[in-house]
Amino acid sequence: MSPATPTETKSLRARAQFDRPKALAWALGMFLVLALSASGCSTNPATGKSQLAMISEPQEIEMGREADGDVVASLGLVDDPELQAYVAALGKKLAADSERPQLPWTFRVVDDPVVNAFAIPGGFIYVTRGLLGHLTSEAELAAVIGHEIGHVTARHSVEQMSRQQLAQIGLLGVAIASPEFGKYADLAQTGLGLAFLKYGRDDERQADDLGLRYLVRHGYDPREMPPVFATLQRVSQQQGGGRVPGWLATHPSEESRIAAIDQKIRALNIDLSRGTVGREPYLAALEGMAFGENPREGYFLGNRFIQPELGFEIQFPAGWKTQNQKQQVAAVSPKEDAIVALTLAAAGSPQDAARTFFSQQGIVQGQSFSAGMDGLPAVAHLFEAQRNQGGNLNGVAGFVQHGGKVFQVLAYTGQDVWRANSEVLSDAVSSFRRVRDRRLLEVQPKRIALVTLPSDMTIEEFARRYPSTVDVATLAIMNQLQDGQVIPAGTRLKRVIGGELPTR
Repeated sequence: MSPATPTETKSLRARAQFDRPKALAWALGMFLVLALSASGCSTNPATGKSQLAMISEPQEIEMGREADGDVVASLGLVDDPELQAYVAALGKKLAADSERPQLPWTFRVVDDPVVNAFAIPGGFIYVTRGLLGHLTSEAELAAVIGHEIGHVTARHSVEQMSRQQLAQIGLLGVAIASPEFGKYADLAQTGLGLAFLKYGRDDERQADDLGLRYLVRHGYDPREMPPVFATLQRVSQQQGGGRVPGWLATHPSEESRIAAIDQKIRALNIDLSRGTVGREPYLAALEGMAFGENPREGYFLGNRFIQPELGFEIQFPAGWKTQNQKQQVAAVSPKEDAIVALTLAAAGSPQDAARTFFSQQGIVQGQSFSAGMDGLPAVAHLFEAQRNQGGNLNGVAGFVQHGGKVFQVLAYTGQDVWRANSEVLSDAVSSFRRVRDRRLLEVQPKRIALVTLPSDMTIEEFARRYPSTVDVATLAIMNQLQDGQVIPAGTRLKRVIGGELPTR
């Protein structure tokens, strides 16, 4: 949680004989789909091929601007003006010679330890500090940014949203024709939105090709592109395949992408030895950057969550799955039938926050609840939330003032299991308290430091001679080295220092 306050023609004829109105309605829906599809075709700027695009460029840009605010609020930006300027300058250089130079291109480093990069419509592109920490050259970064620029220049997200609009129109026609299906139309549209969330196989490969185009156009060594895929594959394997790096959470496998790019690089009619790698300036830009989770934004010691910037802690139920996000910290029960969530409340006092919460439609205030909360100014009540489907919810809503801010702690579950969960949920709300232990308050993030090797050595020897606060396997991946590989003297390697957390 951040301290800042602030998604059959034949069968048709057969049905028409028995239910002509339904058939006509269905046909009308299909006519709208076909008509809008025909009128929404345009030329893909990057490929010159016909493309479905029902969203204009000004609309695309406006949507991107709005989404950019959400991204920044959700993930936050790395507080390093020099690093931000370095990445932005590289991105704008690549985008200026793309097929859509007129877009308001924006490149940001988001404060996220996850290895990822992504683009949203209109030319807004993001790389995470988690990804930056695993790259080793400017050419590799250019390959990543070029790939994301390719998604924008080819208008992949616009085509994706256009398809979703058509799918929803088609569903509307079916809903008109079939009242039975109409009851589930909203659910089906939600599913379609999720289905179109990620780029397809062809889009990803096209973005790879365009990234290679931009890389070569600006004189970077294209041989730096395949190691990016290989590194992301190693990160995924290290995490046991459970948390796949976002950039690879798409259809093409790492192996197929590496093979395809290798083949295209070999077919290039250029002198590869003259390409820019830019290892030294890239590494220099990384020195001092945070690596991994940043405990200044809150950290867990078992089921205790501690926020050093705001000086509080809260204890979640043992064995629950926890998650710390920029705008909230939460825990979910093993059966996923109960939740505890802490956020900042936009109110001047606990009483004001409680009035705002209980004024919401469908929220029924229950008896007051003595939460304790370390003797801080606080208000807490039992509550019932009425729902149209799935049964009502029961819970505890606590509001507490600390450090000039008001916090909201909600703990709730289904009405049918409230009795079994009420005690553990009430205890979680009551556990909010101040932190006074300096060991807990003075934690710092791990940071990247650079070392120039005085002699040949392996990554294992490097780890022994220059200790890091990450394991040898992580050091090998972030430096793109293999076990036992001999690294020549004079090579600059990344190590990770600091960031140790208290044990209790």
